Amino acid sequence: MCMRVLLVEDDANTVRFLRQGLAEHGFVPDVADTFALGVRLGKERDYELIVLDVMLPGGEGWNVLRELRHAGKQTPVIFLTARDAIGDRVHGLEMGADDYLVKPFAFSELLARMRTVLRRSGPRQPDVLCVADLEIDLARLRASRGGRRIALRPKEFALLSLFVRRAGEVLSRTFIAEQVWDMNFDSDSNVVDVHVRRLRMAIDHGFEPKLIHTVVGVGYVLEHRA
Repeated sequence: MCMRVLLVEDDANTVRFLRQGLAEHGFVPDVADTFALGVRLGKERDYELIVLDVMLPGGEGWNVLRELRHAGKQTPVIFLTARDAIGDRVHGLEMGADDYLVKPFAFSELLARMRTVLRRSGPRQPDVLCVADLEIDLARLRASRGGRRIALRPKEFALLSLFVRRAGEVLSRTFIAEQVWDMNFDSDSNVVDVHVRRLRMAIDHGFEPKLIHTVVGVGYVLEHRA
């Protein structure tokens, strides 16, 4: 399953930059641009991680974190803010944040810190997953089959990652759309079918056995069928 993260940030340029970068690396970001929305989404939904600004319309990030912790939410939090005083960093960490990164920042550093926090916060998942002769490297965003490298677009890799993590499980079109595109599935939309067709061409065409199967009336499953 793709990693769902909450980005609590009101600067439109930063949001646009981070949404693109995170999506390209297998994350599905939700965005809250106010204090109130950050608190509501953080309480209502389950995220792998929250990236949180300190200065927000309607309140401060410190209090977003305080509200979530009081509500029993232990979601890992990284502060991403222009507040660079040592006292601010100490305050954020003492409140229960897992890391603190000062703007301006390099996206590669944020990504590395996110992965470090995620490794600390839960059971270690393997970076390389295999089904039959299909192998995907989650850290390097690489896929291969039978030792042959397969070129995939970011969304195709995210879709393949979802399938491999849920190998043997039938996934509905609605579930796939929510996890990979962060949207409610519209029955008139063929976005899922189009991307599954492209993924099939990439990983099944010219290979045996076929791994992606259609379950009529339900969705798709990736599994090795003898």
